[in-house]
Amino acid sequence: TIWREHRLHTPMYLFLCALSISEILFTVAATPRMLADMLSTHHSITFVACASQMFFSFMFGFTHSFLLMIMGYDRYVAICHPLRYNMLMSTRDCARLVSWCWAGGSVMGMILTLIVFHLTFCGSNEIHHYGCHVFALLKLACGKGTAAVTMGVILVCVTALMGCLFLIFLSYVFIVTAILRIPSNEGRHKTFSTCVSHLTIVVVHYSFASIIYLKPKDPHSIDLNTLLATTYTVFTPFLSPIIFSLRNKELKIAIQRSLHRKFSSLGF
Repeated sequence: TIWREHRLHTPMYLFLCALSISEILFTVAATPRMLADMLSTHHSITFVACASQMFFSFMFGFTHSFLLMIMGYDRYVAICHPLRYNMLMSTRDCARLVSWCWAGGSVMGMILTLIVFHLTFCGSNEIHHYGCHVFALLKLACGKGTAAVTMGVILVCVTALMGCLFLIFLSYVFIVTAILRIPSNEGRHKTFSTCVSHLTIVVVHYSFASIIYLKPKDPHSIDLNTLLATTYTVFTPFLSPIIFSLRNKELKIAIQRSLHRKFSSLGF
């Protein structure tokens, strides 16, 4: 819809489009393999395929976080500096920001995957998970440096996620301050409503991410950990486009118009 509707060719929808693509790819990195294993009796994965799955999961996951941070900055500029919005958020600048998000996600994915797969794996090669999840693999590693690597991976993930969350929080501190200066209640409500979808996605994304990375690791809760990771991989990306579509009147109308044209061309 965003591609077809020229009136939606604005920074906010460009970021939404990039976010949707990252979420689709994040899900595709793990879900097809998971579904294939459910339908098969032969549950095995090669070393290279496992490393690739982890890399893409990290890459698209971090890209998603970086894009949410940039979308927070977009809302900050739109509300706090509306007269400078077109200058600060030009098409070229937005494309550059999206490119940096993807580049940052790729670098983070490559670094973490190389760190994990440089460990020595010994003993059982059975992964207690639906895919090559980082913590499930770290449990199979052995050697003196395993504990340090595990802590390092957790620190990198938490630092990146919390860093993005802090910048989003900072953006909304300035946004709320600017909204409170608006004299009318209607104006305040209308301005804040442009942020609700983004805030909802941030809360959902970081709630699941925090549970996965910060929850104490109980060796007897393997099934719970797998369920949480599956929900984060499949359910969270499914929610984002729905939330943005339902909360955005302009996008809803554009989707209805696009579907109407599609069905009209098919003779319905």
